[in-house]
Amino acid sequence: MQLSFIDSSLRTLALLVVYITIFFVVNNFLIFWWAWPGALATLLGNAEGTLGWLQVLGYAGLPALCWWHVQRRYADSYAQWADRVAGWAAYSIRVAFWLVLLIGVVDATISFLRVEAFLPAIMTEQMASDMGKPHYRGGFVHLPLIVLAALLAWRSRGLGFTWLTLLVVIAEFMIVITRFIFSYEQAFMGDLVRFWYAALFLFASAHTLLVEGHIRVDVAYTHFTDRTKAWVNSIGVIALGLPLCWTILLLGMWDKTSSINSPLLSVEVSQSGYGMYVKYLMVGFLAIFAFSMVIQFASYLFKHIGVLRGEVATRSAASEHKITTLEPGLES
Repeated sequence: MQLSFIDSSLRTLALLVVYITIFFVVNNFLIFWWAWPGALATLLGNAEGTLGWLQVLGYAGLPALCWWHVQRRYADSYAQWADRVAGWAAYSIRVAFWLVLLIGVVDATISFLRVEAFLPAIMTEQMASDMGKPHYRGGFVHLPLIVLAALLAWRSRGLGFTWLTLLVVIAEFMIVITRFIFSYEQAFMGDLVRFWYAALFLFASAHTLLVEGHIRVDVAYTHFTDRTKAWVNSIGVIALGLPLCWTILLLGMWDKTSSINSPLLSVEVSQSGYGMYVKYLMVGFLAIFAFSMVIQFASYLFKHIGVLRGEVATRSAASEHKITTLEPGLES
């Protein structure tokens, strides 16, 4: 049984939210890291060449690609689509979790060895000197760890925020012990706490939205019918949630001088030369936050549009959706 035109269009629009966001972020790297001209510059006649038109065709082809994806999975319910998209958001957050865990431990270790002048004893003097250069440490230490984080996130299904919370406590506890007992404290120790603390709050937002753990100031919502709740959440996502996230991405990644792109491109670090070299990554946390929230908001759209279309989703003990369709007039 094929989907109706209305269901196909609604699913395509919800999926298009994800595709456009992913393509925008990928396109941002192509423009500012690989010197591609950009779709807008090509359309305005400010750039020439095949690469720019590939970017234009990429954006133009997204609706057709979404439509094809929806038709290919025509048998899936709205709740199954919501689960699938939520899984994409969860993967992006898992990558971010492993990223901050690995880079935090490795960069703090390098900073400690550098402060105590131990690096020349375990590597060449030239390499030890290069470890004090932001671009070198970013390209030869952080970048491989980011790739490793993506691989670990693919294999690991746990989000690990409980562990990140514990690590923040341990890192802060170490500062207290070393400062007041051993009278020892270095800049990288405070940097590590801030690095993990910022990641904890920004990266956990999408997961908290998934499990509906955000605090809701509830005056009348509890007494709404399922359909009314679906309308409220759908309008909230479209009018408030998505515009906020897209504002962060657009203002932060529009050009080289934007608030997110500029620190990432220059590999900005703190003024303390012996601290951790992760300030530019912490700026990138905003992009990861907005990116993951957009994907999770799209999952929300699938879920609530499904309710409006007469679909009710309940989770079993195995966390799988069971779908039932209500009789006309009983949707709420």
